[in-house]
Amino acid sequence: MPKGGRKGGHKGRVRQYTSPEEIDAQLQAERQKANEEDEQEEGGDGASGDPKKEKKSLDSDESEDEDDDYQQKRKGVEGLIDIENPNRVAQTTKKVTQLDLDGPKELSRREREEIEKQKAKERYMKMHLAGKTEQAKADLARLAIIRKQREEAARKKEEERKAKDDATLSGKRMQSLSLNK
Repeated sequence: MPKGGRKGGHKGRVRQYTSPEEIDAQLQAERQKANEEDEQEEGGDGASGDPKKEKKSLDSDESEDEDDDYQQKRKGVEGLIDIENPNRVAQTTKKVTQLDLDGPKELSRREREEIEKQKAKERYMKMHLAGKTEQAKADLARLAIIRKQREEAARKKEEERKAKDDATLSGKRMQSLSLNK
């Protein structure tokens, strides 16, 4: 016997499959039984019911209405207890023709907040590009300081280059004068 008190596995067993015909037969039997119970609850015998309804329940091509009735049928104890819950809403499926696509769509809180966030970001970027935000003003001031520093550095370089040129020219003149003597 394996550990933990478990019984042996099922790996060696032969699997049994239910054929689709058997499944259909079982579903029809359940529906027929449910219809008979409904007729008995209404006060009528099974024989006094409409023969058209009995014929429809035996056919494999049933309408959608009967399928909906069968799904709404309560199972087990639910059929005996009446529940009056105002929050409980029966789910109804809408057809494509019933959908209202033209009407205004209500957004969820998250969607609304996301749209507001995007709009605020766009407004901020417009103001930033126009130079009206504090950050944009700080950036522009920083850029102005950097421009001045670069201009000064370029001016100093130019002066140093001119000074070198003058020094080399004067040095060459001195040299040429000394050679001419």
